Amino acid sequence: MDRLRILIAEDEALVAIGLVATLETLGHEVVAQARDGAEAVRLTQETNPDLIITDIRMPGMDGLKAAGAILADQRVPVVVLTAFTDEELIREADEIGVAAYLAKPVSEDSLKPVLTLAKSRFDELQLLREEVGSLKEALETRKLVERAKGIIMEKHGLSEHDAFRFMQKQSSKRNLRMAELSRIIIEASEML
Repeated sequence: MDRLRILIAEDEALVAIGLVATLETLGHEVVAQARDGAEAVRLTQETNPDLIITDIRMPGMDGLKAAGAILADQRVPVVVLTAFTDEELIREADEIGVAAYLAKPVSEDSLKPVLTLAKSRFDELQLLREEVGSLKEALETRKLVERAKGIIMEKHGLSEHDAFRFMQKQSSKRNLRMAELSRIIIEASEML
C-alpha cells in the first residue's frame, strides 16, 4: 500500500500516541490530530488527508457526526475506531458512508488490513461514481443531440445522417461541444 496521509481524531491521548506510532511503523504519515469532531472537520479541510481515523465517543461533536459532516463536504475514506460495537452505531456508521469499523484496542496486525481495504474499497467506489457520472452525462448528451438533430431534420428537410453531419460541422466551426451546440439549437427552436 502507498504511504497515506492520515488524520486522527481521538480524545484519549494514550490511544492517539499509540495510533500515531503504529501508523508510522506501517509507513504512513499522520498529518493532523484532532481531540474532537469539530476539530476533525476543520483539520480535514485544512490538511486534505488521504484517510481519516476517528473515535466515535469524543467531547462535543462525536466521531460519527464529524464523519457525516466531512463526507458531505469531501470524499475521503473514514475508518471508525471505537470501543463500542453496538449494532445501532454500526448501522449509523454504515448509513453515513464510513469505510470501515475497527474495535479497540488496535494492533498493527488489525490496522494494516483495515487501512488497505478501506482505501481500496473507497477508491473503487469513487471510480464507480465517476463512471456513473460519465454515463449519465453521455446519456444526457445523446438525448440533446437526438432532439437537436430532429429539429434540424424538420426545419431543413434533411436526412438523419445529413442533419448529424451538419451538426458536426457546426460544432467544429464554432468550437463547441455537441452538447453545447444541441442546447443552442433547442433553445433557438423554442424561442421561435
